[in-house]
Amino acid sequence: MTPDTVRMIRPTTRINASVEVPPSKSYTNRALIVSALADGASTLINPSPSEDSEYLIAALKEFGVGVKKENHRVHIQGTGGSLTVPSKEIFIGNAGTAMRFLSTFACLAQGDTTITGDERMQLRPINDLLDALRMSGIRCSSKNGCPPVTIHGGTFNGNRIDVHSTISSQFLSSLLLSAPYTKRPASIHVKGQLSSLPYINISLHVMRSFGAEIDFSDFSIFHVSNKERYIGREFHIESDASAATYFLAAAAITGGRIVVKKLSPESLQGDVKFIDVLSDMGCIVTKHEESLEVRGGKLRGIDVDMNHLPDCVPTLAVVAAFADGPTTISNIGQLQFKESNRLHAIATELMRIGAKVEVLDDGLVIIPQPLHGATIETYNDHRIAMSFAIAGLRVNAIGIKNPTCVSKSFPNFWEEFKKIEAKE
Repeated sequence: MTPDTVRMIRPTTRINASVEVPPSKSYTNRALIVSALADGASTLINPSPSEDSEYLIAALKEFGVGVKKENHRVHIQGTGGSLTVPSKEIFIGNAGTAMRFLSTFACLAQGDTTITGDERMQLRPINDLLDALRMSGIRCSSKNGCPPVTIHGGTFNGNRIDVHSTISSQFLSSLLLSAPYTKRPASIHVKGQLSSLPYINISLHVMRSFGAEIDFSDFSIFHVSNKERYIGREFHIESDASAATYFLAAAAITGGRIVVKKLSPESLQGDVKFIDVLSDMGCIVTKHEESLEVRGGKLRGIDVDMNHLPDCVPTLAVVAAFADGPTTISNIGQLQFKESNRLHAIATELMRIGAKVEVLDDGLVIIPQPLHGATIETYNDHRIAMSFAIAGLRVNAIGIKNPTCVSKSFPNFWEEFKKIEAKE
């Protein structure tokens, strides 16, 4: 398929299906960084096959990390924090996690590392992270506060580091993941609102699983020991809660039933809480030990703060278009700086299919109206493509432009999606 390809969605009646989603990209990318720094070998079992994770693996190899993939496993030979300076510029496409995590990781290499990405990546702010690195002795530069970035490594001192994480919690996660290798213990102070808090819990979980020692209070001050460093181990990657949201939303708008297998409701991934949002909207939710189940009901509009579940917002916005009454989604200003400007993308594409949308400074109001078919512009954004595919289950003649962009996080999305759309 080319970027101009359009994938037409086949509307269906009430669905009843069980689906599997891919391994967590969030867990995989954190475990890759930690394993690369660890003493000894690690094996990641069932890692994410996402394009973002592939970019990160390729980058780690440039730093001298031994990586071998086989049979749903990735074997990593840790460096003990002694990295090789890459011999060439590192390109990571539009993989925001890779850009943020590697910017701090590169501080441990004795020399200059330049990391760049595609056109959209070069518009995504990173200066808050670079300012934090400068506090710890790192010389670094960027293009107008966005990638490409150049890191002059070797002087990652630790000590007190202030970081603003309103735009992205990945700035804090980036500092945390490499902090066990600073010259002196690091004390990381969060300034302003910390967005997407559940992702910090994932970072802490991975770090502690590999032996790091972190103390924190109120998610505002984090003390990271530089004495307890990572030790290689076997680490199993759980299923991706963000990927599950599309199928749960499908049950919601069709009045059907979906079971997402191999995903615990007790996961630290914040996006498992999306089922609670659907419950508030009128769905029947059942939490099994290792799966999530949603049955659609009469949907009602709600007012909800989604700051800690930003990746669910495109999906929620589509569900809201099928509800009775308006839905207000607030505290999501950080969506402007994702793979696309998602505030703009969601509003534009919902209006394209007939919904009424009001764009707030940091939120959206979706006012349901009769919907109609259209070709959805996806902005090369995987979450826009997958979210609006769900709308096509209820609305005739919905087409998804550039459908292969889903490979960023969910390469086999369309294969799983066939289980819930009408048969050809």
